[in-house]
Amino acid sequence: MSGAPESGPAALEAAGARLKAAGLRITRPRMAILSELIRRRAPASIEQIHRAIRSGACDLVTVYRCMEAFEGIALVRRALSRGGTWLYAIDLGGRPRYHVVCRKTGRVDEVDAESAAAVHQALQAVEEKLRARGYTATGHFAEFFGTAPGDQA
Repeated sequence: MSGAPESGPAALEAAGARLKAAGLRITRPRMAILSELIRRRAPASIEQIHRAIRSGACDLVTVYRCMEAFEGIALVRRALSRGGTWLYAIDLGGRPRYHVVCRKTGRVDEVDAESAAAVHQALQAVEEKLRARGYTATGHFAEFFGTAPGDQA
């Protein structure tokens, strides 16, 4: 799990390699979307990604289609849902990442690495049990909510 690049040109190169390995072409719109996902520290909606990409790089429909393709090859994952809108994060096979959403402000913070690893290990164990029962294409989605320390007043 560790050792995967998490940012910068090495991360973009790793993402491009994942596209190629899955038989997907490397196009300018795909690389722009991946670059934006890598740049972000927090999960983002498709609309946020589209707005952040250089004007004219691709249209909103292209972002939706690319995100569907990326999710299909496990290059991105749905990180959480805010008000019915999915937020996405890049997944280059590095350390597991989970997020906590402040109930009061909607701010998204990353769960610390030790807690994220413990959650991931527990969820992987559940997935293994499901596979033993015959389930295929297993996965998980976890959201955490709370009121952030500075927002409790």
